[in-house]
Amino acid sequence: MTTDDSPSKTVDRSDGETRDDSACLEPDLKADCYAERERAMMVFTQRVRGRLFGPFLGALVSLGITPNHLTLASLLAGLAFCPLYFWSKPLAFVLLAMHVFLDGLDGPLARHMGVASRRGSFTDTMSDQTVITATTLTLMYAHVVHFVPGTLYIVTYAVVVLFAMARNFLETPYSWLIRPRFYVYAWLLVETYLWPGVIDYLLWICVVVLTLKLVTGFARIRARI
Repeated sequence: MTTDDSPSKTVDRSDGETRDDSACLEPDLKADCYAERERAMMVFTQRVRGRLFGPFLGALVSLGITPNHLTLASLLAGLAFCPLYFWSKPLAFVLLAMHVFLDGLDGPLARHMGVASRRGSFTDTMSDQTVITATTLTLMYAHVVHFVPGTLYIVTYAVVVLFAMARNFLETPYSWLIRPRFYVYAWLLVETYLWPGVIDYLLWICVVVLTLKLVTGFARIRARI
């Protein structure tokens, strides 16, 4: 750690790039998928997680584990849910919880290491969308989720995320967005063990809200370009 009050101008990266240190700590993520208010909350919660898991993040760094490693592990854990759901539902839910946990650590680790970037944010977003699509398709195949709400949920979720990235790039971000995947993952436990047959209703609610954001996003992008 340096005791100089002036920020360091460069940070050496493992990929050979040199980058402004302040940009690594708080990168300009104007093309990420977050709404205006959501990004501020995301940065705040990542800082809180960074403090809470500081020693753990330090241990990961000492082991040579990078944010990309955590993103990949999160992706694999989420995808592992799919076959395990037909073999051992408790184990499948453990893997899904592991996916969520690791997904919440790659950002704090990136900031801890001073390597937060748009590339990392994009990779994390694509990983999340892959797991959303795979888990929903799995539930559709298992006849837990019906075809129409499941398909609309996948499509509207993906389009809204793409529109969010486009609007941020055009500097006309959404004021707010919802991330219904966590509600769906949590409700899946209720669906499986307590109250079967109702998850479609939750998906329809998500689809209605996502469709609203899709329409307003399309209108704003069209007007901007």
